[in-house]
Amino acid sequence: MSTPFFPNAAAEDAFPTGEPTNVSRRGFLLRSAGTASGAFVLGFGLPMGSARAQAAATPAMRGTKVPAFLEIRPDNSVRLQSPFIEGGQGTFTAMAQIVGEELDADPASFIVENAPPGQEFAVLDNGMRITGGSMSVRLGYPTMRRLGALARAMLLQAASQRLRVPVAQLSTEPGRVVHAASGRSLAYGQLATQAMDLPVPDPASVKLKERSQFRWIGQPVKRLDAHEKSTGKVLYTIDMKLDGMLHAAVQHAPRLGMTVGSVRNQAQVEAMKGVHSVHRLPGAMAVVAERWWHAKRAAEALQVDWREAGPEATQRVMPADFSTAAFQQRLAAATGAGDEAEVAGDIASGFKGAKTVVTATYASQYVKHAQLEPPSALARFNPDGTLEVWLPNQAPDMFRADMAKKTGLPADKITLHSPVLGGFFGRHFLYEAASPYPQAIQLAKATGRPIKLIWSREEEFLRDTVRPMAVVRFRAGLDQDGLPVALEAISATEGPTEGLSGKRAEKPDPTAVEGLAGKAYAIANRRVARLYVQTPMMLGYWRSVGNSMNDFFYEAFLDELADKGGHDPYELRLLLLKDNARLTRLLKAAAELSGGWKRGPFTAADGTRRARGVAMASPFGSHAAAIAEVSIKQGRVRVHDIWEAIDPGSIVNPAIVEAQVKGAVALGVSQVLLEESVYEHGMPRARNYDLYPILPPDLMPRVHVRVVESGEKMGGIGEPPLPAVPPAVANAVARLTGKPVRSMPLSRHTFEA
Repeated sequence: MSTPFFPNAAAEDAFPTGEPTNVSRRGFLLRSAGTASGAFVLGFGLPMGSARAQAAATPAMRGTKVPAFLEIRPDNSVRLQSPFIEGGQGTFTAMAQIVGEELDADPASFIVENAPPGQEFAVLDNGMRITGGSMSVRLGYPTMRRLGALARAMLLQAASQRLRVPVAQLSTEPGRVVHAASGRSLAYGQLATQAMDLPVPDPASVKLKERSQFRWIGQPVKRLDAHEKSTGKVLYTIDMKLDGMLHAAVQHAPRLGMTVGSVRNQAQVEAMKGVHSVHRLPGAMAVVAERWWHAKRAAEALQVDWREAGPEATQRVMPADFSTAAFQQRLAAATGAGDEAEVAGDIASGFKGAKTVVTATYASQYVKHAQLEPPSALARFNPDGTLEVWLPNQAPDMFRADMAKKTGLPADKITLHSPVLGGFFGRHFLYEAASPYPQAIQLAKATGRPIKLIWSREEEFLRDTVRPMAVVRFRAGLDQDGLPVALEAISATEGPTEGLSGKRAEKPDPTAVEGLAGKAYAIANRRVARLYVQTPMMLGYWRSVGNSMNDFFYEAFLDELADKGGHDPYELRLLLLKDNARLTRLLKAAAELSGGWKRGPFTAADGTRRARGVAMASPFGSHAAAIAEVSIKQGRVRVHDIWEAIDPGSIVNPAIVEAQVKGAVALGVSQVLLEESVYEHGMPRARNYDLYPILPPDLMPRVHVRVVESGEKMGGIGEPPLPAVPPAVANAVARLTGKPVRSMPLSRHTFEA
């Protein structure tokens, strides 16, 4: 049995599921395990030989400091510190495939962990260390391949010295350096000591493999984390324990910006079973106890008189009269031409020459992240004044920098551990007031004890950020053949990036208009604009970001244009893509996957009346086409099948791609059918899943996936499959009912087929 934190642990050392793992002891074991082995090739954190130390001190291009990333052990296992965070999307396995391909090491021999903060792990060209935007594999691919090739070159050089033959006479096979002429070979682990003292080669000196030589890239390599996740061995922050640790729970102010006025029953709460202490925090009260359940019950029992936000408030303040219904009306009433995000052709002449003008207004809802892992953080101040924090996050360097700013400690005095995440969806970015780590640090400082803070589900739903709401006004002109010759889209919204920065961007926030701008359809005259309307809500990124709502708007309106112009929507898309071979091939692949396009309505084998809808999306460097088949029963929509073809250019692991498509489809169906965060009197109506339903298993459609590798530049995969799903479902419903669907979620409506 092995674990990500202590790979060589024996079965009897396995930590039982259901009990917190003592990371104080595991940290000692992990640190001692490396030095005791005595023969690491590329051991991060270990003493370096003089030559390698000199090379490490020399400035190099990103991702070339091999000793920071790789450690090869005497048993030929490879420990890799991944610059990208694992949260269920398969990044660790993909990184092992990419690095292993060039290193010539079986990915199954890899032990992969989230790398700590540090510029050596900022491998993207933009210098940022972020896991999101479907960037990890597509943008990290060349760098991580080169990393593996550099490590292989070091092993070859070490073998050359050991075997006393030129490097040119050596080759590798998985885990070994081979001298074919003499039949001699050396395992990577045997070359450890010698390779350890070698400088990292010049990156320009290594040659990467041709695609025809690949052993593992492009293959459905088994997920490295599958066994440990399925057996409960993977450690999340909520699983961890430190010696002397206390637990904490919080009660947040009902509206953001409010502060603690007075507490009517603090003495009684302090006397409750297991309670250690009660603390005031910015916008919250906290209870520290020996057990989390005691802390939670006590925190809920606090009777707090909350004060309205004063002029000193530094973050967004939620008004007492805010409601989502009123805010959507405000967005719909916004007027003006907006700030232009995309212009093509001459929109005025396009409308002037149009035979028919079609208008429509579409709206989207706020949605929560609603990931199953509750927010948690573990903080400890050490006797030497350093701080350690365990926190699920998508940007370690940004979080550590923020911790340094908040505590006044130098960044090098802060150790941030980044355990695997229990779900991504954009939840674990640096959102003000939406993460528990500042509270955990403050409580650890106040008590002098390690603190593990877990937000209850109710507190999570109160403080989670939301995807923006938007209202889009469409206007399109059709020619005498019913084909669109002009299209204008004006979105009233605020982008999530603007929401994070707290100010309006000079140009429209790209995350506010992606999916409206940049569409590939050949409509000669186009204009996309944005009307800035700030919301008091704390905004955040949500899986596929602006595309998740904007492709719904655009693709559903395109179906309206098809009907108005007398065209089948699938055929209209083919017409508008006739000069785009890649997207034409993709759309046809989706139709073929579904058994041939048929819009319906038609009667299925089970007697239900059904119809199909089609939609396309092109986010994050990839392209997707989806077809949905739906029926309506007792006014509610049932999605039976989703057929999705996706073209990410090229892929690393087809099994992971298929899994990501299916996961994205589930979330896409969930948001179009069910998900909506409703606020009344400045507070969320839903504080748990009872009033914020997510897609249950019995409503999950069958998902059919086809990967189309066009050979173009590699695109993303985690987010691109989602945006085409909601409009495909909505278009199918519109076909059944004869009425366009212009807002989500569909659970707001009662339909008649």
